[in-house]
Amino acid sequence: MTPSRGLSIVTTLLLLAPLSPAVAQSVEQHQYVMDLGAGILVKPRYPGSSDAIAVPYPLIAFSRFYVPGYGQVDDENSTRRFAVYPSFNYIGKRDASHSSDLQGLDNVDWALEAGLGVSYRYDFLRAFAEVRQGFNGYSGQVANFGVDLIGSPMQDLELRIGPRAGWGSQNYMETYFGITPGEAANSPVFDKSYKVGAGFNTVGLAGSASYDLTDRWKLSVLAGWNRLIGDAGNSPIVQQGSQDQYYAGAGMTYEFAFDLF
Repeated sequence: MTPSRGLSIVTTLLLLAPLSPAVAQSVEQHQYVMDLGAGILVKPRYPGSSDAIAVPYPLIAFSRFYVPGYGQVDDENSTRRFAVYPSFNYIGKRDASHSSDLQGLDNVDWALEAGLGVSYRYDFLRAFAEVRQGFNGYSGQVANFGVDLIGSPMQDLELRIGPRAGWGSQNYMETYFGITPGEAANSPVFDKSYKVGAGFNTVGLAGSASYDLTDRWKLSVLAGWNRLIGDAGNSPIVQQGSQDQYYAGAGMTYEFAFDLF
Protein backbone atom coordinates (compact mmCIF):
# COMPACT_ATOMS: atom_id res chain seq x y z
CA MET A 1 0.00 0.00 0.00
CA THR A 2 0.82 2.24 -1.02
CA PRO A 3 0.91 5.00 0.78
CA SER A 4 1.05 5.46 0.57
CA ARG A 5 -2.44 8.72 -0.44
CA GLY A 6 -5.93 9.93 -0.33
CA LEU A 7 -7.62 11.40 -3.43
CA SER A 8 -8.97 8.24 -5.07
CA ILE A 9 -10.91 7.03 -2.03
CA VAL A 10 -13.81 9.49 -2.45
CA THR A 11 -14.42 8.51 -6.07
CA THR A 12 -14.15 4.82 -5.25
CA LEU A 13 -16.64 5.08 -2.40
CA LEU A 14 -19.13 6.85 -4.64
CA LEU A 15 -18.81 4.16 -7.29
CA LEU A 16 -19.23 1.31 -4.84
CA ALA A 17 -22.02 2.73 -2.70
CA PRO A 18 -24.85 1.39 -4.89
CA LEU A 19 -23.24 -2.05 -4.85
CA SER A 20 -22.90 -2.50 -1.10
CA PRO A 21 -25.93 -4.84 -0.73
CA ALA A 22 -23.86 -7.48 -2.52
CA VAL A 23 -21.82 -8.05 0.63
CA ALA A 24 -24.71 -10.04 2.06
CA GLN A 25 -23.88 -12.82 -0.40
CA SER A 26 -20.89 -15.14 -0.29
CA VAL A 27 -17.76 -13.39 -1.54
CA GLU A 28 -16.90 -16.46 -3.61
CA GLN A 29 -19.91 -15.68 -5.83
CA HIS A 30 -18.51 -12.31 -6.91
CA GLN A 31 -15.85 -11.22 -9.39
CA TYR A 32 -14.35 -8.57 -7.13
CA VAL A 33 -13.82 -8.51 -3.38
CA MET A 34 -11.98 -5.56 -1.90
CA ASP A 35 -11.19 -4.05 1.47
CA LEU A 36 -11.75 -0.30 1.34
CA GLY A 37 -11.14 2.21 4.08
CA ALA A 38 -8.96 5.01 5.37
CA GLY A 39 -6.42 5.76 8.05
CA ILE A 40 -3.83 8.23 9.30
CA LEU A 41 -0.23 8.01 8.12
CA VAL A 42 2.75 9.75 9.72
CA LYS A 43 5.42 10.25 7.05
CA PRO A 44 8.20 12.63 5.98
CA ARG A 45 6.83 16.01 4.89
CA TYR A 46 8.50 15.55 1.48
CA PRO A 47 11.04 13.04 0.07
CA GLY A 48 14.29 13.59 1.96
CA SER A 49 12.71 15.67 4.74
CA SER A 50 13.65 15.26 8.39
CA ASP A 51 10.25 16.66 9.44
CA ALA A 52 7.17 14.45 9.79
CA ILE A 53 3.54 15.18 8.99
CA ALA A 54 0.30 13.28 9.64
CA VAL A 55 -1.92 12.85 6.58
CA PRO A 56 -5.04 10.82 5.74
CA TYR A 57 -4.50 7.94 3.36
CA PRO A 58 -6.69 5.32 1.65
CA LEU A 59 -6.53 1.59 2.33
CA ILE A 60 -7.39 -0.43 -0.79
CA ALA A 61 -6.74 -4.16 -1.15
CA PHE A 62 -8.30 -6.72 -3.49
CA SER A 63 -8.73 -10.32 -2.36
CA ARG A 64 -10.56 -11.30 -5.57
CA PHE A 65 -9.93 -9.61 -8.93
CA TYR A 66 -11.42 -10.52 -12.31
CA VAL A 67 -9.99 -9.76 -15.78
CA PRO A 68 -12.52 -10.13 -18.65
CA GLY A 69 -11.47 -12.84 -21.09
CA TYR A 70 -9.05 -14.38 -18.60
CA GLY A 71 -10.82 -14.93 -15.31
CA GLN A 72 -9.76 -14.56 -11.68
CA VAL A 73 -6.19 -13.29 -11.27
CA ASP A 74 -6.31 -13.05 -7.49
CA ASP A 75 -8.13 -15.28 -5.02
CA GLU A 76 -7.50 -15.11 -1.27
CA ASN A 77 -8.65 -18.73 -0.87
CA SER A 78 -5.35 -19.90 -2.39
CA THR A 79 -1.99 -19.50 -0.64
CA ARG A 80 -0.19 -20.27 -3.90
CA ARG A 81 -1.29 -17.75 -6.46
CA PHE A 82 -0.35 -15.06 -8.96
CA ALA A 83 -2.11 -11.71 -8.61
CA VAL A 84 -2.53 -8.49 -10.58
CA TYR A 85 -3.85 -5.45 -8.72
CA PRO A 86 -4.12 -1.64 -9.00
CA SER A 87 -1.46 0.43 -7.25
CA PHE A 88 -1.83 4.04 -6.05
CA ASN A 89 0.28 6.56 -4.16
CA TYR A 90 -0.05 10.22 -3.23
CA ILE A 91 2.78 12.69 -2.59
CA GLY A 92 1.91 15.97 -0.92
CA LYS A 93 2.99 19.41 -2.07
CA ARG A 94 6.57 20.51 -1.37
CA ASP A 95 6.51 24.22 -0.59
CA ALA A 96 9.44 26.47 0.32
CA SER A 97 7.35 27.75 3.23
CA HIS A 98 7.44 24.27 4.80
CA SER A 99 11.13 24.48 5.73
CA SER A 100 14.03 26.91 5.69
CA ASP A 101 15.99 24.15 3.92
CA LEU A 102 13.83 24.69 0.82
CA GLN A 103 14.39 28.43 0.38
CA GLY A 104 15.14 29.22 -3.26
CA LEU A 105 13.93 25.86 -4.55
CA ASP A 106 10.93 25.61 -6.85
CA ASN A 107 7.70 24.47 -5.25
CA VAL A 108 6.46 21.00 -6.28
CA ASP A 109 2.70 20.51 -6.53
CA TRP A 110 0.97 17.42 -5.16
CA ALA A 111 1.35 14.27 -7.26
CA LEU A 112 -0.89 11.28 -7.81
CA GLU A 113 0.71 7.99 -8.86
CA ALA A 114 -1.40 5.29 -10.51
CA GLY A 115 -0.39 1.95 -11.98
CA LEU A 116 -0.39 -1.80 -11.55
CA GLY A 117 1.22 -4.33 -9.27
CA VAL A 118 1.94 -8.01 -9.77
CA SER A 119 2.68 -10.51 -7.02
CA TYR A 120 3.19 -14.19 -6.45
CA ARG A 121 2.52 -15.91 -3.14
CA TYR A 122 3.87 -19.33 -2.23
CA ASP A 123 2.58 -20.35 1.18
CA PHE A 124 4.22 -17.97 3.67
CA LEU A 125 6.26 -15.97 1.11
CA ARG A 126 5.04 -13.22 -1.21
CA ALA A 127 7.06 -11.27 -3.78
CA PHE A 128 5.72 -8.24 -5.63
CA ALA A 129 6.57 -5.45 -8.07
CA GLU A 130 4.59 -2.26 -8.65
CA VAL A 131 4.96 0.33 -11.43
CA ARG A 132 3.16 3.69 -11.31
CA GLN A 133 2.90 6.78 -13.52
CA GLY A 134 3.07 10.17 -11.86
CA PHE A 135 0.57 12.94 -12.60
CA ASN A 136 0.42 16.65 -11.75
CA GLY A 137 3.53 17.15 -9.55
CA TYR A 138 5.76 15.21 -11.95
CA SER A 139 5.28 13.13 -15.08
CA GLY A 140 7.77 10.28 -14.65
CA GLN A 141 7.52 6.73 -13.37
CA VAL A 142 8.36 4.92 -10.13
CA ALA A 143 8.63 1.25 -9.24
CA ASN A 144 8.59 -0.59 -5.92
CA PHE A 145 9.82 -4.12 -5.22
CA GLY A 146 9.52 -6.27 -2.12
CA VAL A 147 9.32 -9.67 -0.48
CA ASP A 148 7.10 -10.45 2.51
CA LEU A 149 7.24 -13.17 5.12
CA ILE A 150 3.62 -13.89 6.10
CA GLY A 151 2.46 -15.41 9.37
CA SER A 152 -0.75 -15.89 11.37
CA PRO A 153 0.17 -16.40 15.05
CA MET A 154 -3.50 -16.40 16.02
CA GLN A 155 -6.92 -16.59 14.39
CA ASP A 156 -7.96 -13.42 12.51
CA LEU A 157 -4.46 -11.91 12.79
CA GLU A 158 -2.01 -11.73 9.86
CA LEU A 159 1.53 -10.31 10.05
CA ARG A 160 3.78 -9.36 7.14
CA ILE A 161 7.38 -8.14 7.11
CA GLY A 162 10.09 -7.92 4.50
CA PRO A 163 12.65 -5.88 2.55
CA ARG A 164 11.80 -3.13 0.06
CA ALA A 165 13.51 -1.33 -2.81
CA GLY A 166 12.40 1.66 -4.88
CA TRP A 167 13.31 3.00 -8.34
CA GLY A 168 12.58 6.35 -9.97
CA SER A 169 12.74 7.70 -13.53
CA GLN A 170 14.86 10.74 -14.33
CA ASN A 171 11.89 13.12 -14.21
CA TYR A 172 10.90 11.86 -10.76
CA MET A 173 14.47 12.10 -9.50
CA GLU A 174 15.00 15.60 -10.92
CA THR A 175 11.74 16.82 -9.40
CA TYR A 176 12.48 15.77 -5.83
CA PHE A 177 16.26 15.48 -5.58
CA GLY A 178 17.80 17.67 -8.30
CA ILE A 179 18.85 21.32 -8.04
CA THR A 180 18.87 23.48 -11.17
CA PRO A 181 21.40 26.31 -11.71
CA GLY A 182 18.56 28.81 -11.25
CA GLU A 183 17.54 27.28 -7.93
CA ALA A 184 21.17 27.29 -6.73
CA ALA A 185 21.44 30.96 -7.62
CA ASN A 186 18.30 31.79 -5.63
CA SER A 187 18.96 29.57 -2.62
CA PRO A 188 20.76 30.74 0.53
CA VAL A 189 21.25 27.07 1.46
CA PHE A 190 22.51 25.40 -1.75
CA ASP A 191 25.27 27.10 -3.71
CA LYS A 192 25.70 24.48 -6.47
CA SER A 193 23.39 22.76 -8.91
CA TYR A 194 22.95 18.98 -8.64
CA LYS A 195 22.11 16.65 -11.50
CA VAL A 196 20.47 13.29 -10.96
CA GLY A 197 19.60 10.34 -13.17
CA ALA A 198 17.14 7.48 -13.16
CA GLY A 199 17.91 4.60 -10.83
CA PHE A 200 17.23 2.86 -7.55
CA ASN A 201 16.69 5.43 -4.82
CA THR A 202 15.58 3.53 -1.69
CA VAL A 203 16.14 0.32 0.21
CA GLY A 204 14.29 -0.47 3.38
CA LEU A 205 12.10 -2.67 5.52
CA ALA A 206 8.31 -2.66 5.97
CA GLY A 207 5.88 -4.49 8.20
CA SER A 208 2.12 -4.64 8.62
CA ALA A 209 -0.53 -6.33 10.72
CA SER A 210 -4.23 -6.82 10.07
CA TYR A 211 -6.88 -8.07 12.45
CA ASP A 212 -10.43 -9.11 11.51
CA LEU A 213 -12.73 -7.33 13.95
CA THR A 214 -15.81 -8.84 12.25
CA ASP A 215 -16.53 -10.66 9.00
CA ARG A 216 -16.37 -7.31 7.17
CA TRP A 217 -14.43 -4.85 9.33
CA LYS A 218 -10.64 -5.07 9.59
CA LEU A 219 -8.07 -3.09 11.58
CA SER A 220 -4.69 -2.54 9.90
CA VAL A 221 -1.42 -1.03 11.09
CA LEU A 222 1.81 -0.53 9.18
CA ALA A 223 5.30 0.82 9.72
CA GLY A 224 8.46 1.03 7.69
CA TRP A 225 11.85 2.56 7.07
CA ASN A 226 13.47 3.56 3.78
CA ARG A 227 17.07 4.62 3.28
CA LEU A 228 17.63 7.01 0.37
CA ILE A 229 20.53 5.79 -1.76
CA GLY A 230 22.35 6.61 -4.99
CA ASP A 231 21.73 10.02 -6.55
CA ALA A 232 18.78 10.52 -4.21
CA GLY A 233 20.78 9.80 -1.07
CA ASN A 234 23.65 12.03 -2.21
CA SER A 235 21.36 14.95 -3.04
CA PRO A 236 22.15 18.14 -1.06
CA ILE A 237 18.41 18.39 -0.36
CA VAL A 238 18.52 15.01 1.39
CA GLN A 239 21.85 15.74 3.11
CA GLN A 240 20.23 18.86 4.55
CA GLY A 241 17.26 16.76 5.63
CA SER A 242 17.60 13.02 6.27
CA GLN A 243 18.49 9.89 4.31
CA ASP A 244 16.41 7.82 6.74
CA GLN A 245 12.70 8.03 5.99
CA TYR A 246 10.31 6.52 8.57
CA TYR A 247 6.56 6.10 8.36
CA ALA A 248 3.77 4.52 10.39
CA GLY A 249 0.01 4.43 10.18
CA ALA A 250 -3.23 2.78 11.19
CA GLY A 251 -6.69 2.51 9.70
CA MET A 252 -9.85 0.47 9.24
CA THR A 253 -11.40 -1.14 6.17
CA TYR A 254 -14.75 -2.60 5.18
CA GLU A 255 -15.10 -5.50 2.75
CA PHE A 256 -17.13 -4.94 -0.44
CA ALA A 257 -18.10 -7.66 -2.92
CA PHE A 258 -19.50 -6.88 -6.37
CA ASP A 259 -19.68 -7.82 -10.07
CA LEU A 260 -19.04 -5.66 -13.13
CA PHE A 261 -19.40 -8.15 -16.00
